[in-house]
Amino acid sequence: MKIQMKSVARVVAAALALVIASKTLAVEPNKRRGQVYFKMVCTVCHVQEADRTIPPNARSMAEWTAYMDADKHDARGKSDHQTISYYTSTAYRESVKDGNKAARKFLKLPADQIYADVKAFVVGGARDSDTPASCN
Repeated sequence: MKIQMKSVARVVAAALALVIASKTLAVEPNKRRGQVYFKMVCTVCHVQEADRTIPPNARSMAEWTAYMDADKHDARGKSDHQTISYYTSTAYRESVKDGNKAARKFLKLPADQIYADVKAFVVGGARDSDTPASCN
């Protein structure tokens, strides 16, 4: 019985350690940084490549969540890149850093962090959110 209790205690301790480690490693979105990136990188590109802005308040929270989770970039612009994650990638930020202060500023951040930040901003700024946001 004592051996079984020790085994159970070890399994519980290992599971608890995994939970704590996963929470520590999880990406915590920063809505403010997402707003800066969206307005200074995404919106600038949308105007240059698609001749329009796409404000967060153009979609609902559910629509933004589905769009970001699908990671499929609308291809109506002039770009060949088909994923949203490309536009938050280090490679993309590296390619535009000379002409974009925000891309340069956030260059060292991991791509999944920028992606989570942008998602937090657009979902939080959706038309049905408590704080709808425009591109202005």
